[in-house]
Amino acid sequence: MGSMGDARVRRVPRAARVALSCLPGIAAAAGLVLCAAGIDRTPARRTHPAAVRPALAHPAPKPRIVPRTAWIGDAERRQPPPRYDDRVVAVFVHHTDSPNGYDCADAPRIIRYLYAGQTGSRDWDDLGYNFVVDRCGTVYEGRAGGVDRPVTGAHTQGFNHRTAGIAALGTFTAGVPVPQAMTDAIAAVAAWKLGLSDVDPRGTARLVSSNSLSRWASGTTVTLPALAGHNAGYMTSCPGAALTARLPAIRQTAARLQGRR
Repeated sequence: MGSMGDARVRRVPRAARVALSCLPGIAAAAGLVLCAAGIDRTPARRTHPAAVRPALAHPAPKPRIVPRTAWIGDAERRQPPPRYDDRVVAVFVHHTDSPNGYDCADAPRIIRYLYAGQTGSRDWDDLGYNFVVDRCGTVYEGRAGGVDRPVTGAHTQGFNHRTAGIAALGTFTAGVPVPQAMTDAIAAVAAWKLGLSDVDPRGTARLVSSNSLSRWASGTTVTLPALAGHNAGYMTSCPGAALTARLPAIRQTAARLQGRR
């Protein structure tokens, strides 16, 4: 799971000082573990107004996305308004470090537990991920603010600006099968979000670290894969060895969905 980074928090949890801490979610989610480090102290950028964009050279179809109202129920907490960047130029892939053997009909309940654990005991302002994908390939809206907009997430320590976080619901360490429906859905979301900025999923992106708890000191400009695992920007095993091994194929699928050769 992501180190929930530098966006919109009321206070910094103690775990921000730990390189990688794995703490439980809430008691109702037995076996559900939330692996995260802390929240960046870096102020978020100003909210950017919606801009008129030129015609896209490599658009991808928008996948079906289940709105957050389908999972949040009465668990929603009061929170500050969403914050936005100007565009999304990179996507980080995560896993949630939660059990894999769930029925896909239970995915909304599991996401609600993730949200409750992050906004409850951790006192974060919202779910860190922009999107959550279950093993059946269903895509859920995560963080509030609008799926069509470049919402500043809280998923990758130091690299939340101009990125989107996609979380695979489950744990995908070495030897764990990764469902094809899940990787296809991750590719579809990445192709669509990156296509809005005409970014090739097989390419790279220049990002600026906003927190020295990332792999680079705050203020450092680095070049990372445009479709990266969480471990590309932060010292973690997330998204797990099995899902990390699938990233090259996910990039190729996403590029194909954008109509690239």
